[in-house]
Amino acid sequence: MSTLALFELVGVSLAIDGTVILDDVDLVVRDSGITVVVGPSGAGKSMLLRLLNRLEVPSEGEVRFRGEPVASIDPLALRRQVGMVFQRPAPFPGTVRDNLLVADPDAADDALVSALVAARLGADFLDRSADELSGGEAQRMCLARTLVTGPDALLMDEPTSALDPDARRGLERTARRLVEGGRPVVWVTHDLGQASRLADEVVVMIDGRVAGEDARARFLADDEVDDDADDADGLDDEGRSGG
Repeated sequence: MSTLALFELVGVSLAIDGTVILDDVDLVVRDSGITVVVGPSGAGKSMLLRLLNRLEVPSEGEVRFRGEPVASIDPLALRRQVGMVFQRPAPFPGTVRDNLLVADPDAADDALVSALVAARLGADFLDRSADELSGGEAQRMCLARTLVTGPDALLMDEPTSALDPDARRGLERTARRLVEGGRPVVWVTHDLGQASRLADEVVVMIDGRVAGEDARARFLADDEVDDDADDADGLDDEGRSGG
């Protein structure tokens, strides 16, 4: 086994209520950069991501995190090491501080501010109402909430799908900054344009399997990328145009 593996899936299958979602998946995710998982709707991308921090358990096979079977790791401990940001931001009632303290009730304000800054939000957000945030701000707050626990790696499940193009670019830039700071990211998207901007490595999923070379090439040759792909240069360095 390579010491550079963040995750390994060995013979992993997942069936739910008799429906096969993932079928005999072998995959190595390297312990650096952004690995983007792409594929058509229903390909099993999000379920694969959920296996990585035990939100789902495989029907067959084994998932490993840095060489250790995830089945042998306490789920709460694993999820502190492997943080996850979901498709739609889900703020809790109250202030941004209240939201961040959900992740770690004992965190001091300086730790909360550090998480906000890492998510490209300022200290002045702490006392703002979570209900008043824009879509991009709310998603970055949810990212900060994940970062409060100090995860070693991040899982991002189509985190920009509900955002406008400018906010989408802001979160993409934020992910790149986090990777540059030493946190590898596994990012699921259906958007090939986004994949081309973000990916250090690309995994193509089709029909619950990692695509072979021919199917992978055909899928990645698809030119139906988002129309907003050409406006990335409109953002400032912080990606603040869209909140």
